[in-house]
Amino acid sequence: MQIDAPHQALRRVERPVPRPGSGQLLIGVIACGVCRTDLHVADGEIPARYPVIPGHEIVGHVLEIGAGVEGFDIGQRVGVPWLGHTCGHCSYCLSDRENLCDAPEFTGATRDGGYATHVVADAHFCFALPEGFSDVDAAPLLCAGLIGWRALRLAGEGGRIGLIGFGAAAHIIAQVAVWQSREVYAFTRDGDTQAQAFARSLGCCWAGASTQRPPAELDAALIFAPVGALVPAALTLVRKGGRVVCAGIHMSDIPSFPYADLWEERQILSVANLTREDATSFFEIAARSDLRTITETFPLEQANVALDRLRTGALTGAAVLIPPRIDAAAGSHG
Repeated sequence: MQIDAPHQALRRVERPVPRPGSGQLLIGVIACGVCRTDLHVADGEIPARYPVIPGHEIVGHVLEIGAGVEGFDIGQRVGVPWLGHTCGHCSYCLSDRENLCDAPEFTGATRDGGYATHVVADAHFCFALPEGFSDVDAAPLLCAGLIGWRALRLAGEGGRIGLIGFGAAAHIIAQVAVWQSREVYAFTRDGDTQAQAFARSLGCCWAGASTQRPPAELDAALIFAPVGALVPAALTLVRKGGRVVCAGIHMSDIPSFPYADLWEERQILSVANLTREDATSFFEIAARSDLRTITETFPLEQANVALDRLRTGALTGAAVLIPPRIDAAAGSHG
C-alpha cells in the first residue's frame, strides 16, 4: 500500500520482491502497526521520499540474509522500528546519540516500510522480540512502545506521571509506569469517557479531559497528542522542577505563555526517534512487566480505513495491518 504524494490515499501496487544488499535482511511481513507518524507522512508534515510504502512497526520472519550479516537465522522472528539506518560516523553516532544522526534513514518515510508483504531492512536495526507477545500484539511495541519508553525515561524518576493523549503509546507506557509503582494520570479529549475508562482499566489512578486539573501536582507530563497548545497547559500541571516531555515527531505550533509558568526550573523536552539501546532495554521491560497491548486488526488492503480510524480517534489501543501470506520462495510480488 503506497503513498504517491502527500494528501493522497494509499493505493495497492505490485513490485518484484526486493533482494537484500550487504548488511541487510529480507523480511516477510506478518503484521505492521499503524502509527500516528504514518499520518504525518501521508499529510506531508514530516520529510519523506515519495512514493513510499509507509509502516515502521514491523513484525516478520527473516527470509534471506545479505552479505556480512551475522546473528540472524532464516525463519527468525524480528521487529523493525522507525529508525532504519544511521551513518555511524557523525558526532552523534559516535557519542551514543544515534537517534540524532546527521544522515539517518527512517522506515516508512525515507525508505520503504511494512505496509507490504516484504521489506528489506538494515540488520543493525532489526531486533528479536519478546516471546510472550503474539505477532499482532508485538507490532505496537516497535514505535508506540519504544517512543513511550524513551519519553518515560526522559521524564525522570518522579512518582506522578501524566499522559496527555491516551492512544497507542500511552496505553503501553501507562502499564509500564504502573508496574514501576508510579501514579499515572491519563488525559483524553473532552468527553471521551470510553478512553478514560480504558485508562483506568490499565491501572491509571485518575483519568479526565485535557482541560481538567488532576487531584495532585505532577512530577512530569508526557504529551502524545500533536497539539502544541497542550504544552503550556501541561506546564501548569507540573511541580517546581517538573518536566514536560513532547513525545511526538510533529506538533502544531506552541502558543506563547507566561514565563512564570516555566520558571522554578520546569523543563520542556522533546523526544527524537530512538536508539538501539532503547529497543533492547524496553523489550526486556516488556517481557518482565506483564504488559499487554490492545489491538484492532485490518487486512493490508484496508490501510486507508485504519488510518482514518486513527485520525478520528476511533481506535482503542493500536491498529495493526495483516498482509496476505505469500510464498516468497516462488518469486511472488509484494
